[in-house]
Amino acid sequence: MGLGRKLDVPVQDLSLIRGLWEVRVKKQKQKQKKEQERVEKSALARIDQEWQYRIYCKSLNSSERHLLHRYLERATLSPQAQAGSGGEQQQKEEGQDEDVDEKQLSFQLEGDSWRDFPRELQWMTYLRQWHVRGTRICQLPDYLAQFSQLSVLDLPKNTIRELPPEIGKLGQLRELNVSYNRLSRVPPELGDCGSLERLELTGNHLAELPFELSGLKRLVHLDVAENRFVSIPICALRMERLQLLDLSNNCLSDLPQDMDRLQQLETLFVHKNQLTYLPHCLCNIASLSMIVVSDDELVCIPTRLCSNPDIKFIRLRDNPSRTKEEKSLKKEKKKKRWRERREQEKVKDSGEKEFIETYISSLRDRDDVPYSTTKVSISCLL
Repeated sequence: MGLGRKLDVPVQDLSLIRGLWEVRVKKQKQKQKKEQERVEKSALARIDQEWQYRIYCKSLNSSERHLLHRYLERATLSPQAQAGSGGEQQQKEEGQDEDVDEKQLSFQLEGDSWRDFPRELQWMTYLRQWHVRGTRICQLPDYLAQFSQLSVLDLPKNTIRELPPEIGKLGQLRELNVSYNRLSRVPPELGDCGSLERLELTGNHLAELPFELSGLKRLVHLDVAENRFVSIPICALRMERLQLLDLSNNCLSDLPQDMDRLQQLETLFVHKNQLTYLPHCLCNIASLSMIVVSDDELVCIPTRLCSNPDIKFIRLRDNPSRTKEEKSLKKEKKKKRWRERREQEKVKDSGEKEFIETYISSLRDRDDVPYSTTKVSISCLL
């Protein structure tokens, strides 16, 4: 090749190549989505499910099989058919079935010998409540979305590390309790559970909540105590019907100035944090009837909160016999102990929280409340 010879090199606009590539990727995703829908609607999958269901029915006794068949018959009928085929006898039978549903349409599992959900559970989609406590189960099953009638999901004191996105498909879910597990995040899909009224996330590793949870417009009870929050989640201030908010035992240094957005808030727990003052906006919440704080570090408190006879202002404080040097050492070692405690892969003990809740509930019916209440620590040796 001579030094003076010229070469023609084809050059194209990179944006054109990028556009072609994005079109191909989009078409491929659409193709995969259609294929997935085809597989889900395939007759083979439905036939396999029917045979698995028949095999499962063989293991049930006559009463359980009768209950299951009655439920499936009601579930397949339309509302008009249910209304047209009725009568007094059918109403009585439905009333009896409702009584049975309350007792038998509930799944319970307890004990540290369990590491996974039983295989038979996937065919019991008629269940309305799950109560799983004190097990070694670390994840929820993939078929959770099939339990469309589930209203209560009670999963405290397990080793669950994450909630699946499929939880957002539980449109009838009213109560969710995953306290004292090992959650480090909450899926944004949980905000799709529009019927949720009670959410308990106590004793996990949470530092924030997704903004999508602001879609929980029916939520009245939010408990995020014993986590790693340094500020109130923004989504919590968007929950218009919230009546109880528990932020105790976190790392809060202040409260937002727009907390009066929660116009239906009745009870506020913010004790065992690092608060030095309370905002005046709390005085604008007419429904507020109880505030629980730690009195050790508070410097500024609105007078209207203390003098308002309609608000029970409860101050918890440590043992007064503790010296200042001990308090300073406690502050210095607080972060270190916090990290060590979080690093331990053990289920947390909820005894202290239960004791404080029991004591505070006993003050609800009293006309007078002590100016300050000394915290009592109880240790039990078994």
